[in-house]
Amino acid sequence: MDINGTGTTTTTARHRPTRDLSGPPGGEEPCDLVTVPARQGLEAVDILRRAVAPAAVGPVVHDGACDTLGFLVPPGTAAAWDVPGSACTETSGRGLRIPGLPAEPPVSGGGWLLPPDAARVTDPAVLRVALNAAARLIEAADGITEAGGR
Repeated sequence: MDINGTGTTTTTARHRPTRDLSGPPGGEEPCDLVTVPARQGLEAVDILRRAVAPAAVGPVVHDGACDTLGFLVPPGTAAAWDVPGSACTETSGRGLRIPGLPAEPPVSGGGWLLPPDAARVTDPAVLRVALNAAARLIEAADGITEAGGR
């Protein structure tokens, strides 16, 4: 699937992406959580918000030290998640449920980078593309920095 959501493949959560890229309809099931290093996550948020639309990215949490970002994704995503440098935690019914999301983020000591404001989560296929693009941007930027420092 491309970053604009025009592909016809299914997402890693085994459902077709919805038109607004928010994952499965409804919101009574718990969410899984994809965690990535903060630098890559911030780049991915920027890519998602600029390339698709601000609504393409669901709630994003950060840990207290701001070392890690977590993207709320549809339940079932963890079963097929395989993006290097990230992890997806299956909630097994222990996770957040949208709507009725609590004001507190799901990470102890953390906070919301993008607070929940609707019954949507980030589509895993779109997140995968954004995380891969973010990794390439970071690699390129680090290569330029290293070459300039010699």
